[in-house]
This record gives sequence, C-alpha cells and structure tokens, in this order.
Amino acid sequence: MSNPSKARGTAAETALLRWCGTNGKDARRNPPAGRYDVGDLTVFLEDFDVCVEVKSWKDQAAAMRAGIAELDAEMHNAGTTHGVLVLKRKGTTDPGEWYAIRKVKNDPEIGS
Repeated sequence: MSNPSKARGTAAETALLRWCGTNGKDARRNPPAGRYDVGDLTVFLEDFDVCVEVKSWKDQAAAMRAGIAELDAEMHNAGTTHGVLVLKRKGTTDPGEWYAIRKVKNDPEIGS
C-alpha cells in the first residue's frame, strides 16, 4: 500500500476486528462506500448493531473531531443509533487499550 496513512488505518481496523473476534464479538469490516459509508466495522450484538469508526492518527484531537463527525453520518447510513469512535492509542498495538469515544445520547447504557 503506497499511502502510509491508509496503511496505518487499515492495520488498525484489522487489529480491532481480530480483537473483537478473540473476545467473542461478531464483527465485520465494511468496504468504503463514500458518502454512503456505514463505518469501518460493524459489531453485531444481541439487541442491536454498533457502527465503529477507527482512527489511527498522530494528532488524536483532530482524529476525535473528524471521527465523531464521520460517525454521525455513518450511523445514519447504517440505520443505527449505536456507534463508537475508536482511537488507536500511541504506544500500544493492543486494541483493548485503545480509546472508545461516543456521544452520551448514543451510549446504550445511559443514552438511548
């Protein structure tokens, strides 16, 4: 892959997908779909699906701003009210140690 940023993102998505599988979650990686994108991953839970946007950026504040904006559109496209932005944490390759960010209204425990 000639684009280092794309390669970093693909590696992060793949790592998170594998982590989900290892931890008993049914998940799939979604192909890019432009303005109809439904997120990088979908995690299938018993009662609902979760739209997942993954960012592996050096500037994590910028990744959070861009990721939340993308996530809102992707959740709409996916037809779900449940979504999470996952930021790869600098210094670790373990997705279990990465950051999961969502709006309160989109949190299944305290929001919708």
